[in-house]
Amino acid sequence: MRRVNCSEIHEQPWFPRRLRDDVTDTLQFIFDTAHLYQPITSRLAEAMRAAGTSHVVDLCSGAGGPWFWLQQMIAKQTAAPVSVTLTDRYPNLAARARADEAGGAIGYCIDPVDAQKIPPQLWGFRTIFSSLHHFPPEEIAAILRDAVDRGQGVGFFEAAQRRPRRIFCACFMPIGALILVPFMRPFRIKRLLWTYLIPVIPLVLLFDGVLSCLRCYSPEELREITLRLRAKNYVWDIGESGAVSYLLGYPSAASNA
Repeated sequence: MRRVNCSEIHEQPWFPRRLRDDVTDTLQFIFDTAHLYQPITSRLAEAMRAAGTSHVVDLCSGAGGPWFWLQQMIAKQTAAPVSVTLTDRYPNLAARARADEAGGAIGYCIDPVDAQKIPPQLWGFRTIFSSLHHFPPEEIAAILRDAVDRGQGVGFFEAAQRRPRRIFCACFMPIGALILVPFMRPFRIKRLLWTYLIPVIPLVLLFDGVLSCLRCYSPEELREITLRLRAKNYVWDIGESGAVSYLLGYPSAASNA
């Protein structure tokens, strides 16, 4: 099955920002409830140790990614305090409020941040959760090249995959929304309106969920992109763990020395 390169609904400039936040909040709540990213925690912790950093710059954070529960888990596995800066091209106001409540370990950058043009003051292990498929191959190469040039580690993780079984599973995302939306906090009447009365959120999750699977990269395609970088001083770990595909990269021990 060949990769499809087509924009999703919630990416469109015309899509209302509040609805975009509701869609990404709901998607993140579904992912957090299922703990989809738990299988990769040990790999991420090991990569951060190898990269010699305990600070994370999360790109394309949307509703915050898994970091509100993942931060403490990684801190335990690395045996060091882990801090996280969440960033996004369209900063999520609700996620920013959650970050403020979480205390100093997690912060949300209020300024828009393009994953291809990361401000020089943002240093740390760069992560992207379930957003890598938004970028064409040449932009992924540019994101990786910038990390390599600045000696930063990277960790990209995708819960979607370009396989019939995973596409079939994505079709159940609207059902997850219908079941879980009433339990989301903070509670908002408008979120119920856009879920049940006018089901924009479930329909966008269905369309974008299937399209996300069709846009995903296989481990072989990601490996090919890293080979083109010719970054001999970097260690690359690319594969699948549980339901998650991943790309990890960090400077080699000789390079750090």
